[in-house]
Amino acid sequence: MAKKLVIVESPTKAKILKKILGREYSVESSNGHIRDLPEKKDHLNEAQKKLPYSRLGIDVDNDFTPLYCSSPAKLKKLKKLKDLLKEDTELYLASDEDREGEAIAWHLNSILNPQNKLKAVRVVFHEITRPAILEAFKKPRDLDMNMVNAQQARRILDRLVGYKLSPLLWKKIRFGLSAGRVQSAAVRIIIDRENEIKAFNPVEYWSIACQFNKSNVDFEALLAHKDGKKFVPANQAEADDVLATIKGKPFSITNLKTREVKRNPSPPFITSTLQQEASRKLGFSVKKTMQLAQKLYEGVDLKSEGATGLITYMRTDSVNLSKTALEETTQVLGDLYGPEYQLEKPRVFATKSKSAQEAHEAIRPTDVSRKPEVLKDVLDPDMLKLYDLIWKR
Repeated sequence: MAKKLVIVESPTKAKILKKILGREYSVESSNGHIRDLPEKKDHLNEAQKKLPYSRLGIDVDNDFTPLYCSSPAKLKKLKKLKDLLKEDTELYLASDEDREGEAIAWHLNSILNPQNKLKAVRVVFHEITRPAILEAFKKPRDLDMNMVNAQQARRILDRLVGYKLSPLLWKKIRFGLSAGRVQSAAVRIIIDRENEIKAFNPVEYWSIACQFNKSNVDFEALLAHKDGKKFVPANQAEADDVLATIKGKPFSITNLKTREVKRNPSPPFITSTLQQEASRKLGFSVKKTMQLAQKLYEGVDLKSEGATGLITYMRTDSVNLSKTALEETTQVLGDLYGPEYQLEKPRVFATKSKSAQEAHEAIRPTDVSRKPEVLKDVLDPDMLKLYDLIWKR
């Protein structure tokens, strides 16, 4: 039995890591969260059930202390993980690199290594490629409790808002609806906007446009001024009056302005912009986009290269790109389109969100030289479309 136990979140990721790390490591998946706030009271043990806050799962009178438990569906998985642990086992917690992944690692360590007798370290990687994985295991770190506490605060807020508000939704609207810290605020914004729409006083106005053809070029011109002043017809009578005035009259171009417009490329994708573009250009729902991105991140079998992740981690709010990625992209641009398309200094985008996790990278291909057309026989059509969208960006 391997003395080094690695725990990741998904079975797919576990299979890929097994191939990369070799026999020295045993790799298992936790299948997401191993424990959480109680969904049902029968998930609690007898001692927990007697607590006055057992239904809510949060002791609001004691610094909002959460009450965690494992659902019956996770008990078999927990037993398997515990059976793999020996006194000299080295525990590598390799869940995803975001706050949720950090919390999963912390929960796993709390259950499997409660007295910290085992050597337990945190391993994070932004992409599932052989070099990135091997490099990550050379540089393990401790659990980041700031990230863990951020996740706990978010989870507790969801529970406090949801458990108070959801029953009201069931009573007033429909049973089964859920409310949380995000949905509740979003509903407020929608209601405020609807009230603004209802309070709006509509004003009639007319537009006048003329279609012209000059040198076999069709173009449209809009009425903007009348008698040297800005003018918008307020009713049909004013519009008809303008039309009667210009009917049969000659038109001329009296002033022509030309200007150069510089357009910078859009920043690399973050989670929200990827979802928006996939919806706009591909017609994908948010759920479908994230499912496809998860598969691209976790990797596919490229035969000659083996199982390889095709994009970096898809849950990110940072537009940062690593120095290696920028250098690689510059090289690929030169190879594909010529040196005139290579910038002397790579373009750097700034993340606007103050709460963005700047240690993360934006969503990008793990290997920019891997063009979409070479993956036609490997990816299903929808995965290929999403990869193409990311590669072009």
